[in-house]
Amino acid sequence: MKKKQYLSSGIYLINKKYKHNEFYHYFEEPDNVIIIPKIKDFYIVVQQKREPINKKNFEFPMGWIDKGENPLRAAKRELHEETGYKSLKRLSKFLEFYADPGRGTRTCYCYFIDKLQKYDKPEKGIKVFFKTKKQIISMIRSKTFNNASHIAAFNYFINKS
Repeated sequence: MKKKQYLSSGIYLINKKYKHNEFYHYFEEPDNVIIIPKIKDFYIVVQQKREPINKKNFEFPMGWIDKGENPLRAAKRELHEETGYKSLKRLSKFLEFYADPGRGTRTCYCYFIDKLQKYDKPEKGIKVFFKTKKQIISMIRSKTFNNASHIAAFNYFINKS
C-alpha cells in the first residue's frame, strides 16, 4: 500500500507500507539539470542561499525540468536564468544519474557548454563567479562548494577523458 501526500508543485511525500507496521518514506519530485559552463579556463559557478543548510553555497547552474519540458530545453533555460548567459551551440550531455535513489525519484541530467554569450543579469538572489578547476577543487575541500550532485558531475566531467 502506498500513500501519496502532496507537498508542493510536483513534489510528493510517498509513504509505502512494505511490512506489517513498517513504512518506507521517499520523495517524488521533478528531475533536474546541472550545467557546467566554461569560458576559456574558467567555469561559471553561482552562489545562492540554500535554506536547508542556512548558508550561501557555490554550485553550478541547475534547476528542475518543468512538466512537458525536455532536459536540454530546461538546461538552456536554467543557464540563462541563473547566469544571464545563453549558449551559442548545442549543450553536450555527459552524464545522467539518480540524485538520491534511497530517498527520491529525481534524475540529474548533466550538460556542458563552452560557447556562451552574456545577454542578461542573473535572476535575483544569485551571484555569478568565474573559477578555475583548481579553485573549485579548493572550494569543495573547504565545503563552500558542497552539493553532492554537483561534485559528482564535476568529478566525472574532469576525469572522463
